[in-house]
Amino acid sequence: MFPGAITDIAGLSVGHFTDPRRPTGCTVLLCPQGAVAGVDVRGAAPGTRETDLLHPLATLEQVHAILLTGGSAFGLDAATGVMRWLDEHGHGVQVGPVSRDGSPSRVIRVPIVPAAVLFDLWVGDARIRPDAAAGFAACEAASTAHPAQGNVGAGAGASVGKLFGIGRAMKGGIGTASLKVGAITVGALVAVNAIGDVVDPATGRVVAGARADDGRTPLDTLAAIIDGQLPAHLMAGMATTIGIVATDAQLTKAQANKLASMAHDGLSRSINPVHTAGDGDALFAVATGGSGKPGHLTVLGALAAEVTARAVLNAVRAAHGLADPPLPCARDLGLA
Repeated sequence: MFPGAITDIAGLSVGHFTDPRRPTGCTVLLCPQGAVAGVDVRGAAPGTRETDLLHPLATLEQVHAILLTGGSAFGLDAATGVMRWLDEHGHGVQVGPVSRDGSPSRVIRVPIVPAAVLFDLWVGDARIRPDAAAGFAACEAASTAHPAQGNVGAGAGASVGKLFGIGRAMKGGIGTASLKVGAITVGALVAVNAIGDVVDPATGRVVAGARADDGRTPLDTLAAIIDGQLPAHLMAGMATTIGIVATDAQLTKAQANKLASMAHDGLSRSINPVHTAGDGDALFAVATGGSGKPGHLTVLGALAAEVTARAVLNAVRAAHGLADPPLPCARDLGLA
C-alpha cells in the first residue's frame, strides 16, 4: 500500500457512509472554508452535479464540499444531505443580507457541492441507494484522519474488470494517497469501479480485473481484445471511476481545471482500458491555497497523476471480496 491520504492537506476532511443493507455508500470531501475547484470528465457515461459551475468562465470561485457516491444517478440525491449539513453549520456562498416586509435583514448562505456518481446497482438490492440522509451521515463522520480504504463509502459496491460481464469481474473500492514535495502537498481520493483492469504501472501486471474461465487467473482485458476475444454484449453506462485530487498550492480556477485534466494521466497508467463508452470517469481538483505557495502547474500535474495512480492501486489492494455476486478481491487471488 502507498502511504499518505488526501487529508494530509490541512483544511480537508473526509467522511464515508456505508449502507449496512447492501454494498453501496457515499464519500464526502469537506472544505467548508471554501476552496478553488475544477473538473475534467473523460468517460462517455457520466453522472454529475454542479460541474458547470467549475468552468473557468462561471462566476463562483469556490466549493464547500465534493461528493463521490454510488447508486448511479439516484445517488446524486446524497448531495442534498451534504448541502443540509453545510447549511446547518453556516457554510456556503453568502447571499444577502436579505430583508422582506421590513423584517430584520439576514444573511443566507448557499453551499456549493459538486458531485459524481458510479454505477453499483447490480450488487444487492438496487432499490437501496445513497440518499440525502446518507450524504448528511457522511458529513457527520468526516475527519481529518486518514480515511478508511477498500469496501467503504463510494467504493462499497465498486467492481473492476467488467468488460466480459460482472460474473468475471473483481472487487473494486476506494483508495487514497498523497505526496509532499517541498512546502506543497498533493493528494488523491479515488473510487475505482472501472470496466477495465487495474494495472500496476511499475510492473505492467494486472492487480484486479477480468478473470479467465478458471475464475482465478487474470484475463488481461487488453490482451484479450488484441487476441480477438470480444464480449457478447457490450455494456453501456454501468461502471465509472470518480475521484478528487487536492493540493494546498494556490491555484486559479483555470489552473484547477488543468490539474484535474493532468490527474487523468494517473487513471490512464493504472486502468486499462479507461475512459470507455461505458465509464463516466470524472476527476475533480481542489486547491486550498493553505501552503501560501503558487506551485508550478507542470510539477503539480505530474504529482497529481502519480497520487491518482497510487490511490487506484490502494483501492483494490484494500478491498475485500463479496459473496453475492461472487466478486473476489486482489488479495483473495494473491494479486495484491
